[in-house]
Amino acid sequence: MEKAAECLRTLAHPHRLRIIQILLEHDESVGELARACELPSNAVSEHLRILKDRGYLQNERQGRKVFYKIAEPALADIMHCIEKRFVLAPAQGVANLELLN
Repeated sequence: MEKAAECLRTLAHPHRLRIIQILLEHDESVGELARACELPSNAVSEHLRILKDRGYLQNERQGRKVFYKIAEPALADIMHCIEKRFVLAPAQGVANLELLN
């Protein structure tokens, strides 16, 4: 349970959840993630570092760009639960879409 709690503490940040949500769809560079999350690149880089250090992401250099992708398949299940409860719940409406944006 301690490892599960550490995982949840790491994921318990709206920007990290959004990054994971994007990366579950497709691999992205820091610049693209920064644009999608409306954050400075250095902030996105720090979130990516944390997620990578925990083993949730991996990266691959393609030319001058570094692309990040999901390394932990279970993140898809975690995000499914989050999206089901907080994003797609019919009674919650559009207001909760801000949770992951």
